Amino acid sequence: MAWFKKSKEIKTEKKVKIPEGLWIKCDSCKEIIYKKEIEKNLQVCPKCNYHFRISARERIDLIADEGSFVELDNDLTPSDPLNFKDKASYAERLNEYRLKSEMPEAAIYGDAVINTRPVVLAIMDFSFWGGSMGSVVGEKITRAAERALEKKIPFLTVSASGGARMQEGMFSLMQMAKVSAAVSRLKDSDVLYLSILADPTFGGVTASFAMLGDVIIAEPKSLIGFAGQRVIEQTIKQQLPENFQRAEFLLDHGMIDLVVERRELKSKVYKLIEHFMPLFQDVTRP
Repeated sequence: MAWFKKSKEIKTEKKVKIPEGLWIKCDSCKEIIYKKEIEKNLQVCPKCNYHFRISARERIDLIADEGSFVELDNDLTPSDPLNFKDKASYAERLNEYRLKSEMPEAAIYGDAVINTRPVVLAIMDFSFWGGSMGSVVGEKITRAAERALEKKIPFLTVSASGGARMQEGMFSLMQMAKVSAAVSRLKDSDVLYLSILADPTFGGVTASFAMLGDVIIAEPKSLIGFAGQRVIEQTIKQQLPENFQRAEFLLDHGMIDLVVERRELKSKVYKLIEHFMPLFQDVTRP
């Protein structure tokens, strides 16, 4: 009869609540990692060396000497030449991304110093509309290149973009030609241009200034290309090599010059400036 008696004791298990935001799942190795551990490691996964995306402001802290960056033309805003509207107007979308990213646009530029070396620095932020290049981004990159030309100091860009911003149509696409022309004037005047490619760099940015640097650097495992892999495969009806748009593959095939880890980026840029600037300055033209 003991079988029919309910003699089980009711045990209450204490549920441990883990505060949100303390742990991050790596997009590459899928490991769950303590957030502060990643922050101490410059937003790089300590398990697999995956480089997380970082903001333009974080980039400035990483590359420029502390307190040396002076932003320029922060008040530039795009017009709406096409009166574009989908579920929301273009102006509403811009305000949405400004609040979300805490950035005025997808790029910022200004004067900076890298280990006592003055430079002009232009950085894109993927969190603002996928780093899309519209008229303001193109204008900022162009003004930055012109400033470097005027001051005869190195020009440094950090790209992170999905490409041109379709909401501005041809006005966005024309930025490719404008920025490329500005960069070509640097080359004609022997002003050093270093281009850093972060994850991801695609579309019209890749097809213009991002791939025109005197030295092209990429962070490890960064995705870099013009169109996505699936689009290319559907177009050419062929299967592409694994990781063919990763920085390491592009390095092996001569598309970029260096793959540099984030912790070494500042020192590598400084060494390149120290190496190349005397060569550029010693060149005499007929």
